[in-house]
Amino acid sequence: MSQTKTESIREKPEDLRWLQVSAAGQPLGRLASRIARVLRGKHKPTFTPNADNGDFVIVTDAEKVTLTGAKWRDKIYYRHSGYPGGLKAESARHLRERRPEVLIQRAVQGMLPHNALGRKMAKKLKVYVGPAHPHAAQHPEQLEI
Repeated sequence: MSQTKTESIREKPEDLRWLQVSAAGQPLGRLASRIARVLRGKHKPTFTPNADNGDFVIVTDAEKVTLTGAKWRDKIYYRHSGYPGGLKAESARHLRERRPEVLIQRAVQGMLPHNALGRKMAKKLKVYVGPAHPHAAQHPEQLEI
C-alpha cells in the first residue's frame, strides 16, 4: 500500500516570468480578474494558496480601458485623508483623466487576498499609460486576454 505525500511548493525566483498585456479596448473587470489570476499563480500547475509563485504583469495603454454601461459616470472611487471631513469621492471618468493607472491597480488589488501576501503580489503589477514601459530588459511575453 503506497501513501501519497503532499509536496509544499516554495517560491523560486527562476520560475517567474514577465507577461505584458495591453488594456486597450478591454473591459476593466475582465482584465483585472485575468491579471489577478496570473499574479496569484493560479495559471500554473504548482499553485499553492499560501505562497507567492505568480508572475510579473506589465499593463500598457491603461488610459484605453473600457467600462460598460454608465459606469464612467456612476462608479465612484473613495479615499480618506485620515482627518475629520477628509472623505473624497471621485467618479471613474475623473479618475481616468487624472490617473488612469489607478483604475487598473485598484480593480486588481480588490481581487487579491487582503493580507500581507496579497500586498506582496500587488507589487508585481506594473501599470503604465501609453504603449511604452521600462521593462524591456526582462523580455516580457504577451499575455492574451
